[in-house]
Amino acid sequence: MRNRRTIKDMLVEAKDAAELMVDLAYAAVFFGDDALAREVLRLEDIVDELLVELRAVCMIAARTREDADQLAGVLSMAVSIEGIADAAEDIARVVLKDLGVPPELRDDLRHATEVTARVKIREENQLESASLRELELPARTGMWVIAVRRDVDWLYGPGPDDVLREGDVLFLQGPKDGVDHVRALAGGVPRELPPPPERAKLTNLDRAVDLVVELKNASEVAVGLAYSAILLQDRSLATEVSVIEDASDELYHQLEGWVLRAAVELEDPDELRGMLHLASASERIVDAAQSMTRVIEDEGPPHPIIAAALAEADEIVADAEVAAGSAAADRTLKELQFHTQTGMEVLAIQQNGRWTYRPKRGRTVQVGDRLLAIGPEEGAPRLRELCGDARPEGDEGWVTTEEEREHDERG
Repeated sequence: MRNRRTIKDMLVEAKDAAELMVDLAYAAVFFGDDALAREVLRLEDIVDELLVELRAVCMIAARTREDADQLAGVLSMAVSIEGIADAAEDIARVVLKDLGVPPELRDDLRHATEVTARVKIREENQLESASLRELELPARTGMWVIAVRRDVDWLYGPGPDDVLREGDVLFLQGPKDGVDHVRALAGGVPRELPPPPERAKLTNLDRAVDLVVELKNASEVAVGLAYSAILLQDRSLATEVSVIEDASDELYHQLEGWVLRAAVELEDPDELRGMLHLASASERIVDAAQSMTRVIEDEGPPHPIIAAALAEADEIVADAEVAAGSAAADRTLKELQFHTQTGMEVLAIQQNGRWTYRPKRGRTVQVGDRLLAIGPEEGAPRLRELCGDARPEGDEGWVTTEEEREHDERG
């Protein structure tokens, strides 16, 4: 019998599960991995169960019109999370149904700067009976454990004191070179992925592949910014999500044209079906992210349950402003290695009022930049320390609201 859960508990778990689904679904495509794709379907069942229960509890709790109005935002958030989860499931089914993915796309995605991987701890391993703190996987391999499945139970965002066991299935993010290191520690066989082939000429298929990768990146950033906009009460971030949604529509229209041109050049155009399914699902994730931001765009401040749920999720949002003389000023993201140093991933950088999403590792951080990062709560103070941001911790964690920032600026 499952313990009674609060609305906030269900919203947190559904959010975490849906985000993990997106990461695993794309990784399943990268590696052509049926096991990863099936993990996505497992999580889909969990999200469905959570959202059904959440809706039922909301209906029971809405005893007055005022209650119903307040909980409408919670239900709206649930619909958006469901949309993200459904789109992630569709991406996974591209693999399970063998719809066809061109090797050029797998090469581009597989050899990205950061990848998601699934590793099972086998009988002969060097990981069991040790805590994540003791193992120091980020320092040893560059890989960060984002979730653990133990039989049918899931642990999202495991903490440093969590101890691993034989049979645990680890889900990690980090540089592609780190995957084989973790597999070796877990008693597995390295994949030893070959380097992508050199292409002398940019083909129509290459152009289509580039657009699919852009859509994938847009979907990941849109979800992160949408959660950030709600938690930070920042309508400018919500507007940025709308900008990404408009851009993703245009990307998809361009993709259709390049796919048609590429089909003429291929012996088996059927392999392009998977690309179109993947791109369509990515676009739907962006749409769901934009829909989520309406909680603050149209309805004013979100229900306290939503803010509490996002603040207590496994990955929190932290913003940091770069001060003169700080360790971060005038250095590139590659040099700073924020993920290794803090566990936080830089989602976007605001410079002179404009946002850059998923900044490249060669991007130089400048004085006055505002960084928006996602990661474990314990990484937030270290992020601010590196940036020279002396603001105290806020009431809702390492975030400040738009109103608080305006108050600070007024002095």
